[in-house]
Amino acid sequence: MTEHRIGRITHYYKRLGVAALELEEPLRVGDRVHIAGHTTDLAQPVETLEIDHRRVLKALPGQSAGVKVYGRVRPGDAVLLEEEDGDEEFLW
Repeated sequence: MTEHRIGRITHYYKRLGVAALELEEPLRVGDRVHIAGHTTDLAQPVETLEIDHRRVLKALPGQSAGVKVYGRVRPGDAVLLEEEDGDEEFLW
């Protein structure tokens, strides 16, 4: 599995359990993200994605989006997209 940076956390809404993030690359509902920082290490699928309080299926680079998170994140944490390596060979 490979990871590459797609954005960063700009705010965390503790009561809602929502992270605001600024995107550098597209993000879709169903993508698996890893949020990493000095004290943060959270991996989860993107189940909800909102822009201006409206649910969307995809957010584009340059947009700010809200994502439901299942742990505490902090401003400045990196948002990484986890991708399966399609050409892995398994030896049995």
